Amino acid sequence: MNFIKAIVAAGMVAASTSAFAADITGAGATFPFPIYSKWADTYKKDTGNGLNYQSIGSGAGIKQIIAKTVTFGATDAPLKPEQLDKEGLVQWPMVMGAIVPVVNLDGIKPGEMVLDGDTLAKIYLGTVTKWDDPAIKKLNPKVALPTSAITVVRRSDGSGTTFNFTDYLAKVSPDWKSKVGSGTAVEWPVGVGAKGNEGVAGNVSQTKNSIGYVEYAYAKQNKLTYTGLINSAGKPVQPTIAAFQAAASNADWAKAAGYYLILTNQPGETSWPITAATFILMHKEPVDKAASAEAIKFFKWAFENGGKAAEELDYIPMPEPVVKLIEKTWSSDIKS
Repeated sequence: MNFIKAIVAAGMVAASTSAFAADITGAGATFPFPIYSKWADTYKKDTGNGLNYQSIGSGAGIKQIIAKTVTFGATDAPLKPEQLDKEGLVQWPMVMGAIVPVVNLDGIKPGEMVLDGDTLAKIYLGTVTKWDDPAIKKLNPKVALPTSAITVVRRSDGSGTTFNFTDYLAKVSPDWKSKVGSGTAVEWPVGVGAKGNEGVAGNVSQTKNSIGYVEYAYAKQNKLTYTGLINSAGKPVQPTIAAFQAAASNADWAKAAGYYLILTNQPGETSWPITAATFILMHKEPVDKAASAEAIKFFKWAFENGGKAAEELDYIPMPEPVVKLIEKTWSSDIKS
């Protein structure tokens, strides 16, 4: 059982027995779960304070923070400024990462295949149904593709990973935009549903001839075969920290109201096309001010001490100027 699965099986990360830490609860996105669990484990060792984070999907995390049942919510689908105002919430990006297509095909190694956005959209629309379809063969002339039918795996829960994945497909495929669109949950034309990045990773690893989409750390942890992608510049790129950083470098957080910014299909010859930020949501006027203050201490610690761990899991730490902006947001907008 790998690190992520062990944590998932336990149902929480670094749960503490101390009174303060027991009150620091978070729930939401599965996308950042590997790094949040790593940070929480180190933070517990460094400070004695723990964190209970439920990896339940962005949609459920948003619902829980609005309902005030957790200290913070986590989502990869940022809320628009008007919704933040309506719910009395503060939002900020915590870390950036990337989403990758993953396949289970005999004899195919990680990165050996490449897909483009249009073909990926057609697979999820159900119009490309076989692995040896001419569209896939044209992109992979030297790859021995099976004649088998494609088993499509997608999320069944409200998901920020789905939000970013479908946002990308809507940008590169007019058909996808008009027939399906984007969101944390969509009316999927085809596919088998699985809950969380964990569920999609598990389903793809167990199902021959399947394809899915997961946060890159899940692909690595579960030793899944990821594909390359053709980016907006028409260049084939592999999912690497340099490619994620190239896409993230376009982000102008200072001009984004409520830090609302989508990073998919960014320009640049080396940019990975499905790059995303993951966000924290907290109430401007917390129900439990002590727990809120403790949570802010954890986030501050993560920004100051968690960069190396983030990069080791192929996430992109927030740049220092952005961290300074976020710290100003904490002091001005959250009453704790």
